[in-house]
Amino acid sequence: MPKSMTGFGRGECLRYNRRFKVEIKSVNHRYGDFSIRLPRFLNAFEDKIRKRLAKGIARGKVEVWVGFDSYTQKDIQAKVNWAFADAYAQALKELRERYTLTGGEGNTELELLARNPDVVSFEKFESAYNNEDTQNEFWETLSGALEEALTCFDAMRQTEGDALAADMREKRDRIRELVALIAEHAPVAVAEHAEKLRERLTEIVEKLKESNAPAEIAESRFLTEIALLADRSSIDEELTRLGSHLSQLDDILAETEPIGRKLDFLVQELNREANTIGSKSADQQLAKWVVELKSEIEKIREQVQNIE
Repeated sequence: MPKSMTGFGRGECLRYNRRFKVEIKSVNHRYGDFSIRLPRFLNAFEDKIRKRLAKGIARGKVEVWVGFDSYTQKDIQAKVNWAFADAYAQALKELRERYTLTGGEGNTELELLARNPDVVSFEKFESAYNNEDTQNEFWETLSGALEEALTCFDAMRQTEGDALAADMREKRDRIRELVALIAEHAPVAVAEHAEKLRERLTEIVEKLKESNAPAEIAESRFLTEIALLADRSSIDEELTRLGSHLSQLDDILAETEPIGRKLDFLVQELNREANTIGSKSADQQLAKWVVELKSEIEKIREQVQNIE
């Protein structure tokens, strides 16, 4: 069954005191185009995420957002810049001695040192991520959120795809009705055109008689024109191909693989046959049905642009 190229999914996973959130959204695109936004320290996982997306998404402009929260102390490491701390502590000591300051010793100096962002810094996640076991924990949790988001994402795309397929089948049924009407009326149109031609040639015969030209010439010309008319006006092959293409549409819609490109090509063929029928049809009623036929094919083409 077809899937739409537009969809949205959200997933969340909490393991090892870490929470990952993943959101996926997509819009129509001729090819598969993945854009992944995730915390810098997780950049190494981008290729894994991209490969997982490619397994289930053939076409569409897909945006993925990854959010992360940690509730475990081992993901955060405090570091002291001892050189800066020594220099800062020495500066505090010299200030106290120079101005004969009282107090400011012990805990007060320690607090001043600790408050300076150049003395104590915190590394979040980078150190923890350098551990292989921690990397596995990260990916296990991230992939859990990713799979949940993909499940929701695919469900929405499938629902929209089912609706698109139902609409295309409705248009297909109308096209079949129009093809049947055109096939039934085509011989009548040719006969009416032949009768008009006969009337014109009768006038020519009368003029030839007046000029003493042999009437056999006029009859021969009439038969030639009728043959040419029948050949130019025959749309049997086009109608047969239209019927075949519509049957292919049913088969393609039943496939489980991505079918967008196949449908796009098939619609081009449908439109080609409709144009040929229109160019061969001088009858007003046939022309009217051909216009409606092309309109229904165009509606299918618009829906195909949304199919993966």
